[in-house]
Amino acid sequence: MRLFLLAFVTGCWCLQQQPVLPGRAAAAVLLLAAALLAAAALYWRRRARPAARAAVCLLGLLAGFGWAGGRAVQALDAWLPPALDGSDVRVRGVVAGLPAEAERGLRFRFAIEQEVAGAGGGAAAGAEAGGARLPPEILLAWNEAPPGLRPGERREFVVRLRRPRGLANPHGFDYAYWLLGQGVGATGYVRSAGEGHAMAAGERLAWRIASWRHALRAHLRANLPPDARYGPVLVALVVGDQRGISAADREIFNRTGIGHLISISGLHITMISGMAGALAAWAWRHAFGLGRRWRRPPPLWLPARQVGLLVALPAGIGYGLVAGLEVPALRTVAMLVVAVLASWSGRTVPGSLVLGWAALAALVVDPWGVMAPGFWLSFSAVAVIFLAAGRPPAAPAADGADGARADRWPARLRVALAQAAHTQWVVTLGLVPATLLLFQQTSLVSPLANAVAIPLVSFVVTPLSLLAAILPSPLAAPLLALAHACLALLGSLLAWLSAPSWAVWRAAAAGPVAFALALPGVACLLAPRGFGWRLRWRGLVLLLPLLVAGRTPVAAGAFRATAFDVGQGGAVLVETRRHALLFDTGPAYGESSSAGERVIVPHLRAAGLGRLDMLMISHEHADHAGGVGAVLDAVPVAALRTAAPPAHALLSPPLRSPRAWEPCAAGQQWEWDGVRFAVLHPPAAQSQSPAYGSNARSCVLHVSAQAGDGAAPSLLLTGDIERAEEAALLSSLPAQALRASVLMVPHHGSGTSSSPAFLAAVAPQAAVFQLGHANRFRHPRADVWARYGAQGVARYRSDENGAVVIEAGADGVAITPYRQQVRRYWREAPPAPR
Repeated sequence: MRLFLLAFVTGCWCLQQQPVLPGRAAAAVLLLAAALLAAAALYWRRRARPAARAAVCLLGLLAGFGWAGGRAVQALDAWLPPALDGSDVRVRGVVAGLPAEAERGLRFRFAIEQEVAGAGGGAAAGAEAGGARLPPEILLAWNEAPPGLRPGERREFVVRLRRPRGLANPHGFDYAYWLLGQGVGATGYVRSAGEGHAMAAGERLAWRIASWRHALRAHLRANLPPDARYGPVLVALVVGDQRGISAADREIFNRTGIGHLISISGLHITMISGMAGALAAWAWRHAFGLGRRWRRPPPLWLPARQVGLLVALPAGIGYGLVAGLEVPALRTVAMLVVAVLASWSGRTVPGSLVLGWAALAALVVDPWGVMAPGFWLSFSAVAVIFLAAGRPPAAPAADGADGARADRWPARLRVALAQAAHTQWVVTLGLVPATLLLFQQTSLVSPLANAVAIPLVSFVVTPLSLLAAILPSPLAAPLLALAHACLALLGSLLAWLSAPSWAVWRAAAAGPVAFALALPGVACLLAPRGFGWRLRWRGLVLLLPLLVAGRTPVAAGAFRATAFDVGQGGAVLVETRRHALLFDTGPAYGESSSAGERVIVPHLRAAGLGRLDMLMISHEHADHAGGVGAVLDAVPVAALRTAAPPAHALLSPPLRSPRAWEPCAAGQQWEWDGVRFAVLHPPAAQSQSPAYGSNARSCVLHVSAQAGDGAAPSLLLTGDIERAEEAALLSSLPAQALRASVLMVPHHGSGTSSSPAFLAAVAPQAAVFQLGHANRFRHPRADVWARYGAQGVARYRSDENGAVVIEAGADGVAITPYRQQVRRYWREAPPAPR
């Protein structure tokens, strides 16, 4: 059975790696193969056990692959049809999820019940609507949303809808995949809202639960202390809503390795379930204090242990539902069900089997969860805990009965502390491969931080928060104040622990070989004491490839440039053998996020770049400088250059860097590892001068590798220069100085740039348009796009190709578009180049 369960998980994972989904014929073949394997497994069960096991493994693999594939087909069929992409539709439906505060309003899930006549047809959702089907659930933003919007409200909106789509970058967050797993068929925003609404929360259990969660969140917020910094953490512990936690606090939690405690985790569900079961068993055992009045004590009707199990299970399930039943909660609830059923039947089920069934249950509900970091971290943590529980530290021996009786509580306390320390050490060490593989970092202060945080959060803060959630305001407020004070003390300790640079060990994203070696390495390090230090040294050697993984090498005299997919904006990372330069940082995505945080910093960490030798911001527009703060917060930068005024708000975040911004000016040149860098624009008199327009001051950087047999491969980064600046470059520079193998298209392909004379002088082999999908500026302009095509330039665009990697060296230039290289069934990948 374990082989089948493990193979099922593997099958789900394999499906998520497919560039396209299997067709009907392939599905029929898979179904026939599964039936034959099931028959073979039954036939060989006693005659040829190895063959039977192989058949069971293949059967599990096909079952997982087929289940995930069938669910994926259903989910993609529910996406907004391309014909309705960008259109306005009048819909009636129900607010189906917990509204989240955004910078200018609310974001919430909306269950469409009907398309209203007069805005695109009059068919019911799920039926034909103007020749196309509307998705059953969408994700909406409402800038003018009323503050009292609640789940379960039936409303009528005119909405503009978009098909699910996300940025496509190496090591970046895939928003489209997340929407697929959430069952969201479209995103959009409310253009207008009808008057009046009705409550429909009682019509569906999911809406009713969402309404309860909203009421609990409102109750907690109303009774939190004023300006409670950790108020969102207390809310997350009760209803699982983490969206209000600040980025700074998240960074501290991640650096100290306690991120699993700031939401409803498996540990909390187990604790609440266990406490409820223990209390029910105690009350039943003591006949609720009414034993003298009962002729037959309750334990004679039903054992107290089974009563505890009957109460523990619904308590755990109820708390998991309040949490929204995310992967950690789902895993824990599934494990509770298996453990309770086994205990009720009187059987002792191995921990590995419980974990396997829990994984199966989690993936049956959410097959896309197999790609979530939380899935692997939660199951890895429980597996390692089972391993630690199997080898607890030895209890101290007592000398004589009197001595044992006198020393009973100190001895138990020492044993409990030793077991807790042992478990924490095993979990920390056991999760090193997973955290390095998923996040390219692991916390070195995690054992100490968790030793304090786990008992405080689990046995003090969480019970106080839950009690406050069900008590009236006069009693809830002091409990929340006490819980917040405990969290504030913990926060001070965590901030101190996370401050040193060595608090986190970082390594580049390692390949599958390094990860495969690390798993037996961890097993060797966690081996029982009798195996000796030789085995542990071997385990450490097996871990080394993962711990010291570094950058993908770049040859001397060559460079690698990554033009990120940041939406409507620009950001290019240029790497040489030992140096790295970042040209622009992409746009801001609102007041609290940016391309620097979501795209660039994760890539730098995964690529093993712990520092930047130079950050060059072409000009101060938000689509090029919006991520500056996040980059400076995350990595040290040796030199800062820009043509923007140094006092501009985007480029002067408070004390983020001790270095001042130097002007980038024509004539500046330097060489790194045989690669030449030359600033071609603006003139020194214009750089950083507010007397000139922002686009007119854009830095222009020319990067050239060492020449091979032909001309030197090169890259021209142009920012947002326009025709006047292009003409100035043509008049002030020799023609050869502008020539480039690859051109980053000026101003995203607008009509104000890319003049025919400039394009002829650069004579690129390829051009990269960095722009956002369906952007409001309508970049690239049709005539500009056609102009590049007419000159035979290979055209790439980030909205269709994702990140574009340019590798230039003695052998020439190689260009790799990310969407076309790493194809997945949920991502569009049109032919490239065009």
